[in-house]
Amino acid sequence: MTYVDTHCHLDHHPEATADEQVARARAADVGTLITIGTDLPSSEQAVRTAARFDGVFAAVGIHPNDADTATTEALAAIADLAMRPEVVAIGETGLDRYRDHTTPEQQDPVFRAQIELAKRLDLTLVIHCRDAWPACLVVLDEEGAPDRVVMHCFSGDLDVVRRCADAGWYLSFAGNVTFRNAQELRDAAAAVPAELLLTETDSPYLTPHPYRGRWNDPSFVPHTLRALAATRGEEPEDLAASVRDNTVRAFALPVPAED
Repeated sequence: MTYVDTHCHLDHHPEATADEQVARARAADVGTLITIGTDLPSSEQAVRTAARFDGVFAAVGIHPNDADTATTEALAAIADLAMRPEVVAIGETGLDRYRDHTTPEQQDPVFRAQIELAKRLDLTLVIHCRDAWPACLVVLDEEGAPDRVVMHCFSGDLDVVRRCADAGWYLSFAGNVTFRNAQELRDAAAAVPAELLLTETDSPYLTPHPYRGRWNDPSFVPHTLRALAATRGEEPEDLAASVRDNTVRAFALPVPAED
């Protein structure tokens, strides 16, 4: 049984190198990883890291909390990076009303610009949405979503699940689905159509039970998958196979996720 981590930050980990994390992931049967940029420097690093490992891909973009760094030059550089063969997605981008590092007025045009870029380059759009679901869905309706959209670290309710599923967007769940106080999130995960479900760590953040209190790591994604399988009443082996297939479609990967 092999696993997939569709969203990690290999170069954000304060205690482990990318080499160490990838080695641990392989030992835990995690076959595919996507390392994610949040601004121009981290996007450049994500591409360099992905280029060094088989089965590791990159997403490049500007996080809503870094929207104040999205100059014309930075966005042009992201577009250039997105042409690299290691890059399978634009993001993470989106809207965040939980933190106040940047204003809605700063976030909105940066999100729209990256939607346009994903469509122009036919890349998957990886969306960060925190406490901003109504606004996020409005922007996607107004701009028109790319063919492939991934809602990273999904946090919406059952109505948002329905709206995303109706649009054919993928919903990715992180370690917080294992938290004891996350029953509403597990209810949402149980309602996701099987063909749209993804797994991630968002490492080094959102460490799953039973490792809370430690930095997260791609090797921990099996804990999230097993929690999802239990929530959905599925066998872990069946869900892992489904998630691998979904990942190939969601990111138009050039190789099967289990390779």
